[in-house]
Amino acid sequence: MPMRLAIVGRPNVGKSTLFNRLAGKKLAIVDDQPGVTRDRKFAVGRIGDIDLELIDTAGFENVTDDSLEARMRQQTETAIEEADVALFVIDAREGVTPMDKVFAELLRKHDRPVVLAANKAESKASEAGVNEAFGLGLGEPIAISAEHGEGMADLYQALLAIWPEIDEEEDEKGDKPIRIAIVGRPNAGKSTLVNKLIGEERLLTGPEAGITRDAIPVDWTWEGRPVRLVDTAGLRRKAKVQEKLEKLSTGDTIRAITFAEVVILVMDATHPFEIQDLQIADLVEREGRGLVYCLTKWDLIENQGATLKEITEEAGRLLPQLRGSPVVALSAETGRHLDRLMPAVFKVHGDWSTKVKTRDLNDWLQMALERHPPPAVNGRRVKPKYMAQTKARPPTFVMFASRADQLPDHYRRYLINSLRESFDLPGVPMRLTVKSNKNPYAEGEEKGGPAPRSAAPTFAPKLGKKVATPKGVAAVRAKAAAGAAAETVEKPGKPKAKPKTRQVAPGKPKTGAGPTPKGRAAKLKRPGVKPKRASRPTSTRRS
Repeated sequence: MPMRLAIVGRPNVGKSTLFNRLAGKKLAIVDDQPGVTRDRKFAVGRIGDIDLELIDTAGFENVTDDSLEARMRQQTETAIEEADVALFVIDAREGVTPMDKVFAELLRKHDRPVVLAANKAESKASEAGVNEAFGLGLGEPIAISAEHGEGMADLYQALLAIWPEIDEEEDEKGDKPIRIAIVGRPNAGKSTLVNKLIGEERLLTGPEAGITRDAIPVDWTWEGRPVRLVDTAGLRRKAKVQEKLEKLSTGDTIRAITFAEVVILVMDATHPFEIQDLQIADLVEREGRGLVYCLTKWDLIENQGATLKEITEEAGRLLPQLRGSPVVALSAETGRHLDRLMPAVFKVHGDWSTKVKTRDLNDWLQMALERHPPPAVNGRRVKPKYMAQTKARPPTFVMFASRADQLPDHYRRYLINSLRESFDLPGVPMRLTVKSNKNPYAEGEEKGGPAPRSAAPTFAPKLGKKVATPKGVAAVRAKAAAGAAAETVEKPGKPKAKPKTRQVAPGKPKTGAGPTPKGRAAKLKRPGVKPKRASRPTSTRRS
């Protein structure tokens, strides 16, 4: 079983940084400005082999009036009562302050184990502050650095001494909760709506705009089904967001929309569908999430029936890509018509998770093509062949057709609207991809390389002039000339013509008559040459 650990302390001591360190993610907004965290924020973390259920709290202020700081203090005291262990964090650089002493007295009144942590103790200058923490009477302080991750082993040993029994058996995994993000403009009544749904003052509310800064998840159960409601900060126009803290809150809200399954867009019934509301709805559609319009402060509207009909028509006209999304009018302050919200949310979630059979889908495609055939582009008509659904959440379809890249956008919208109407999927964002079948001849031409050259002779064009391709009679003449030129080419296999014999002058030997004589025999063969007689040497006698 996880340990419920509440991280408490005065403002700007590093509670949210330690919360992110133990959770392993940057879930809480962190800034140098004190008082950033206002609501309780929950997350699942782990240190060593101890599973943690973390609770991040607002900075403790010693105020008991009706101000915002007093309401933040009530949230902190509630977190201490719900937790198993309270992790009291102080700033080791500044040492023990009077506010730390007041908060230590408050912790002694609650029957909860307390672990004292001296944060920002990464330098030698903080040693004096760590020593001062002994005077609070809450045991030995643990020197840690949440930003750099130092002292986590000592913190684990301190928690292990308080929580010796570690349940190694994993809890049985039930149904996953449906993630619902509640978004809207500032001061539209989002936190009030969450408190009314769950039946307790879980989130801070008030007439001030911009109270909520973090995206606060709240686990809840509706008619036996687990639900996770995520309250977000109000979204203003991008041009008006100047402060760094508001930019961080805006990014946290957009992240909550991205990871949600259904988004409840909360609008003031007296001023619905302003520019910012339309931009938020368009963002939800682009992210592919289910959408439910929620009109709060409905008790201020006089002619409610006619106003609701007018607002519903306006929603379909201003946001045609989400035509059919449910519009729920209620009063979060009095709870009137609150029971209509969650059935609409679960209806949208069911439509968002719909899977259509391929056979039914292709039967519908034939009907849609007969009702309105695709247009002809450049004299040739696009021919859809078959269709299939690739995934749900949101429903995504793939249609194979010839010349898919030339299918007009208006015909694609016609198919999507017809899908919504035929399969009863109003207001659900859909994705339709049109693809073409592969052409094997085109692939073979690419792989086979360039085409072989023809036997017809090519004529080199002159520079600067274009050579026109011969057509008609000129083409026939060129083909005939090419055939005549091909006939003159020597064909293999035919015997060669005999070479003409050269006349040889009389007296000369004919070539090819026999072997050519050499040496003295060659001289004797020459005409007009007589052989010399052999002369004998004369002998001289001596008288």
